Amino acid sequence: QVQLVESGGGLVQPGGSLRLSCAASGFAFSSYAMSWYRQAPGKERELVATITGAGGVTTYADSVKGRFTISRDNAKKTVYLQMNSLKPEDTAVYYCNCRRIYWGQGTQVTVSS
Repeated sequence: QVQLVESGGGLVQPGGSLRLSCAASGFAFSSYAMSWYRQAPGKERELVATITGAGGVTTYADSVKGRFTISRDNAKKTVYLQMNSLKPEDTAVYYCNCRRIYWGQGTQVTVSS
């Protein structure tokens, strides 16, 4: 019954911006920290950002710090990832995650000119 559904991916030019959304259902969303991971071809899945249940504390990978912002709207049961100043190396499938147990199907982000 637990579902995480990502959206908002697509093709963007270097330096551009994109906002990803993850709609959650089937569990007490506000009680859990949420994370975004990404995986590029030939590479392991890596943690991008995490936000606590009430949204009070956020953490980021060094590679995205200062460029990406994770946020959540518990009333809408949705977590977001705002991505600015995108680089080609940000190209990957981005996954929404809860407790490293529940995963979305992923949304493709391609940064290319």
